[in-house]
Amino acid sequence: MERFFNIAGPMVPERNYCIDPLSRLDWEEAQRLIRDNRYFVLHAPRQTGKTSTLMAMMQELNVGNSYACAYTNIETAQTARNDVARGIAGVCETIASDLSLYLQRSDIEQWFRNEKSMISPENQLVKLLEQWTSTSEKPTVLFIDEIDSLVGDTLISVLRQLRAGYNKRPTAFPQSIILCGVRDVRDYRINQGDGEIITGGSAFNIKTESIRMGNFTQKETGALWRQHTEETGQSFSEAIFPELWEDTFGQPWLVNALGYEVTWKLIKCRNRDLEITLSDYKEARENLIQSRATHLDQLMHKLEEPRVQRVLEAILTGETNGVESIRMDDQKYVEDMGLIQTKPTVSISNRIYREVIPRELVWVAQTRIPNQETAWYVTSERKLDMYKLLSAFQQFFREHADSWVGAFGYEEAGPQLLMQAFLQRIVNGGGYISREYGIGRKRTDLYIEWPLDEKLGMRGSLQRIVIELKLRRGALETVIEKGLEQTADYARQVGADEAHLFIFDREDERTWDERIWRRDERHNDMQITVWGA
Repeated sequence: MERFFNIAGPMVPERNYCIDPLSRLDWEEAQRLIRDNRYFVLHAPRQTGKTSTLMAMMQELNVGNSYACAYTNIETAQTARNDVARGIAGVCETIASDLSLYLQRSDIEQWFRNEKSMISPENQLVKLLEQWTSTSEKPTVLFIDEIDSLVGDTLISVLRQLRAGYNKRPTAFPQSIILCGVRDVRDYRINQGDGEIITGGSAFNIKTESIRMGNFTQKETGALWRQHTEETGQSFSEAIFPELWEDTFGQPWLVNALGYEVTWKLIKCRNRDLEITLSDYKEARENLIQSRATHLDQLMHKLEEPRVQRVLEAILTGETNGVESIRMDDQKYVEDMGLIQTKPTVSISNRIYREVIPRELVWVAQTRIPNQETAWYVTSERKLDMYKLLSAFQQFFREHADSWVGAFGYEEAGPQLLMQAFLQRIVNGGGYISREYGIGRKRTDLYIEWPLDEKLGMRGSLQRIVIELKLRRGALETVIEKGLEQTADYARQVGADEAHLFIFDREDERTWDERIWRRDERHNDMQITVWGA
């Protein structure tokens, strides 16, 4: 049976291409912590392989015959929220069921059914774990997955009951407990309902370490895809692998989803005798972006949260103004979600997220922009007429900026987002648009690739266009001078045929007649058209 790229649920080596889960964390350090009776945290963004890693750890510990280790996922107790009685009962029932499943301890499940009515909710978890450990022939180890899916008082009660039993380990309480979730426990901000905020660190101050799982390395990313070649004989063009890395930076779900998209969802590539080309890969990439897959949809849902918005708006505008006021815990929260990376600089985590985030923010606007037929802006030589296109945007921006810019919820980034919404429908007629932005860049770079041969599409000759977007801060000529240098550098970097610099002026005291203009400039040997709006 042919294995495949996994895009849902824990990895199963017999069915899925996979990287050894135990190689994805410091397994030697984790074993030391368990051996030393430590309670610690394993965290990583969603769909990065946390559950697969915990399951592999459990199997390894149980095979070694030194521990009785069980895995449990307590996400179902999330609905209890502040109802501690219902929430703790749900957590305990799940743990008892998993002890029966993984360790054949059905007696613990039966014990809890018989005894739970006589134990207060504030003590049920303590008593359950005491019963398991005191009757186990081996030291007990418990992995609790999705811990940060719990809400309010239920989460506080779980953390405090684990803390209450800590001093009874290892004879009457688990020798080691690993809490697993998206965030480190110290970053939990738990609202008790009366306005008081309790942090996870104060409720669970017995944690000794925090291990963060990273993405695949570049080598692991390539190795995972080459497993497909080894098993089926179907090869990938070597030109794909640098693109795959830039698109994903090793984010495990994205790496697998792109593999699944190009080897199976792209029907023509199901023929294992055919090499998968870079054009095939780019087609699969665009299909994945447009699919609004669950992973991407879950991340995009976070864009509406104010603390996410504060961080991403600074990145989308490229401005450093106001960055200093971003709270550290907001930035850490967005990083834990997997949306951004902070090293070497604060930026969107990978190229696909850089594409998806602005598309998601402008999607409604994009569908409602009138008079957006690609054919209107294509010449008889099948080139995009950028002068006609950007002139049309100037008029559109003049008529609609006041009502539309704030509609995205990202008002500072609104002009750049509106431009991208305007361009996206045009480019969807057959080309691609790539985006570059990040804190400190002080601009947004757009790179359009447009096919000149409709039949060959992206496999044929391409028109390459750079558009650099800047907000006017200070004297116009200073902004233009700096912008010309940046635009020329980016155009040379990507080998663009033409370059445009678009400057948004958001000062209300200037009239629209003063803001709307166009002029041709040169930077060294490159012609750059400069636009104002």
